Amino acid sequence: MNNHILPLFVAIDDFCNDFLPTFKLKLLESGTLKRQRKSTLQLSEIMTIIVHFQQSQYRTFKDFYLKEVCKHLRDEFPNLVSYNRFVELMPSALLPLCAFLQTRKGKTAGIAFIDSLPLAVCHNRRIASHKVFSHLAERGKSSVDWFYGFKLHLIINDQGELLAFYLTPGNVDDRKPVPKLAKGLFGKLFGDRGYVSQKLQELLLQEKVELITRLKKGMKNRLLSMFDYLMLRKRALIETVNDQLKNICQIEHTRHRSTANFCVNVVAALIAYTFKEKLPSLNIRVKDLEQLPVLV
Repeated sequence: MNNHILPLFVAIDDFCNDFLPTFKLKLLESGTLKRQRKSTLQLSEIMTIIVHFQQSQYRTFKDFYLKEVCKHLRDEFPNLVSYNRFVELMPSALLPLCAFLQTRKGKTAGIAFIDSLPLAVCHNRRIASHKVFSHLAERGKSSVDWFYGFKLHLIINDQGELLAFYLTPGNVDDRKPVPKLAKGLFGKLFGDRGYVSQKLQELLLQEKVELITRLKKGMKNRLLSMFDYLMLRKRALIETVNDQLKNICQIEHTRHRSTANFCVNVVAALIAYTFKEKLPSLNIRVKDLEQLPVLV
């Protein structure tokens, strides 16, 4: 098997061997007999191909499947199906991909960064005619421009590892999903001015999480330790992660034809990110930084 794809396949195949028996036992029967057409591809192979697309340089999955998988990965996947059949199989991989992503999360060490990533599903000029996400997507405003789609809310640690993620319509306030995202965390959580909220800060303090943000214009200055000041300046770390998800992985594009495959694409991009050989990270010595003086 191709050396680049081998670690990915081994990790996914090991996960499927543990996950599938338990998953099948918990499935509920509808009571009606349905024809279940079995695929010649195993679930682990389907998941591997989906995630490997996010690691490739291809901009569309169709080109990747026809020009890369069908031509150069025949030895690795001898039971390949047609492109149209593979697209039909992709929704079946959504739940296993979500479960696998949970196993790829990092661990918190008391330092975390939060931000949201806008995911447009169509050009602004085509909003009125867009049908695929007409009852799900909403118009929102990023720091750059208005968009129509969703927001992916992310929390990472100082090593660039994913700690939490949450998908909402594009018009949802960045502060709304923070309590759910921060569950299980501790220490300091650094965000931009969009997360300024006294009520949110007090709520997170009850969960042993200290939310630290930059001040908005007109707000009174406050005491800030040198450590917190430096970490706020390092918040660009999570913006680097967002940039890699958009420009290296294909987490955002406007060619989706189904809600399920949109979700598959988002989850697969996050998984592909966790397999990067080198994640963006901070080289910090927490004990030394915490001894720095307080800034006014």
